[in-house]
Amino acid sequence: MDFGLVSGALTELIGSGHAHYIFFGVLVGLTFGVVPGLGGTTALALLIPVTYTMDPVGAMYLAGGSMGATSFGGSMTAILLNTPGTPPNAATTFDGYPLTLQGKAGMAIGASATASAMGGLIGLISLLVVIPLARSIIYLFGPPEFFLLTILCLIAIAVATMGKLLRGLIAAGFGLLVAFVGMDTVSGELRYAGELDYLWDGVPLVPVLTGMFAISQMLHLALKGGSIVSAAHRKTKLSGVLGGMRAVFRHWTHLLRGSAIGTVIGAIPGLGGVVASFFAYSSAVQTSRDPETFGKGNIIGVIAPESANNAKDGASLLPAVAFGIPGSAESALLLSILILHGIEPGPSILVESQREIYGLILAITFSAVGASIVGLLSARWLMLITHVKVQVLVPVVITVTLTAVYVLEGKFGDVIVCGIMGVVGYLMIRFDYPRLTFIIALVLGTTMEQAFHQSMTISDGDMVSYVVGRPTAVVLVVLIVLTLLFPAYRSYRSLAKSSA
Repeated sequence: MDFGLVSGALTELIGSGHAHYIFFGVLVGLTFGVVPGLGGTTALALLIPVTYTMDPVGAMYLAGGSMGATSFGGSMTAILLNTPGTPPNAATTFDGYPLTLQGKAGMAIGASATASAMGGLIGLISLLVVIPLARSIIYLFGPPEFFLLTILCLIAIAVATMGKLLRGLIAAGFGLLVAFVGMDTVSGELRYAGELDYLWDGVPLVPVLTGMFAISQMLHLALKGGSIVSAAHRKTKLSGVLGGMRAVFRHWTHLLRGSAIGTVIGAIPGLGGVVASFFAYSSAVQTSRDPETFGKGNIIGVIAPESANNAKDGASLLPAVAFGIPGSAESALLLSILILHGIEPGPSILVESQREIYGLILAITFSAVGASIVGLLSARWLMLITHVKVQVLVPVVITVTLTAVYVLEGKFGDVIVCGIMGVVGYLMIRFDYPRLTFIIALVLGTTMEQAFHQSMTISDGDMVSYVVGRPTAVVLVVLIVLTLLFPAYRSYRSLAKSSA
């Protein structure tokens, strides 16, 4: 790590007169993160024309500030309304919303804000250490490694669905079916699209996620009536926020593990925040001494995914700036802003524009911390949302959600998909099918299929021999086997403990 470059970038950030762009970026990121269906991709897309007349440094700070703040903005609605503001915040709903139902929304928000800030800082440190080794690390992953990594993620999520393994696998199969709709990117074959031109490019992810979580939850609330939190659990004391902040440091191992997972997965092109947050959540469940408490309001279920979610933002810059390979949709748009202002990505950027790149990484990290501070200061008033009657809340959320989905691409088909997935999501809630495995299978389906076809082509049909000769692939195979054996090991420990 070159501390001279880091200190130089920090000095330039403070003394350049452009630091206020980070603040504006934080406000934009929080706003777009809170509204379901928008998120960081939309925020950066709308900021591109705004940066036309700006100098390169100011444009980078504005975009970086927005990118770093979106994740925490999305966690607030995930916790309070069981409606993730951005797709990666979906994992936060599994324990964040149950905490809200128990009158502990302040604790969940405090934990989310602190984990987001600390995850951003830990991700920054990890990234600064890893940058000199960037080329070697990224080149370790080829098509076989991508294929095995997607299998590992799916198995880990299926194992994490405590007591619902069969239902989880059924939901995952349904998710893969939805992921395979549209044009096969390898063979060019059109599948399951019928006569609808809309489905040629596949089922869009944002309307599916928004319907599966936002619309389905509003349907559930509308049928239940009352308000999100019952009168018996209404507590708006700030002490709950402080308790959530302390919980992050009490469970520091999960904070570090989630941040490490976010950093590693964020640096791998094509995976992004959804995989990072879900994988961190799954890891927390599998390593917990009380896995049955997850999904019922375990604060670790908020800490792990939110730390991973923010740690991945800085890491996703690695493949983008060093090789021109975006690690996520947000980093792809950030890449376009850099190119627009004359900063060409590639291996030479780490030599010719080091200070600018380090400044961008610092801007993303500071924005994550700033967004968390704003969230902590406003937590007392945010918790009041949970006291609103559903007769008022449901129409407002559904209207905003469907409007945001339509504005995103201007396609009425997105609104229809969102509504259909809302009904499907409600039925999954009603009959206790885990939505987690459906979503992760949908996200990973395309990557898995492409990586499999590429691996078979490269290996001339002998994929097993090809995998054996690649150390990284062998490590992933070992991790897959250990993950499959983990439930048996956990059952053995439970039996041994009960007999003792």
